[in-house]
Amino acid sequence: MPPKQIILAVVLSLGLLIFIIEAVRRRKLREEYAWLWLLIGAAILLLALWPGLLEFLTGLMGIELPINTVFFFGMMFVIFINLHFSIRVSQLTNQVKRLTQEIAFLKRLPPRDPPG
Repeated sequence: MPPKQIILAVVLSLGLLIFIIEAVRRRKLREEYAWLWLLIGAAILLLALWPGLLEFLTGLMGIELPINTVFFFGMMFVIFINLHFSIRVSQLTNQVKRLTQEIAFLKRLPPRDPPG
């Protein structure tokens, strides 16, 4: 990999790591999701600093070009993150439904007389 590409990949991965840490610090990103993004940023940094690792993984997987390996891992990440968020949205939808039903039930109860 040419030095310009290595420098660009390192700068972008460090920028991603700093952005993630700052988002957690400012409470824009919850800690439960931060570990995944930090792992991805660290993996990008590792592959940028050690390009031979990408070539090794490419050969190990029987893929012809290293860029196809990057594309494959990127697609797998997108699929898994979409699956995770689909599960989370389903959980939240069920929670909203349950809470709405509880509120409707509580509104139907007759008002209680104040004690005394």
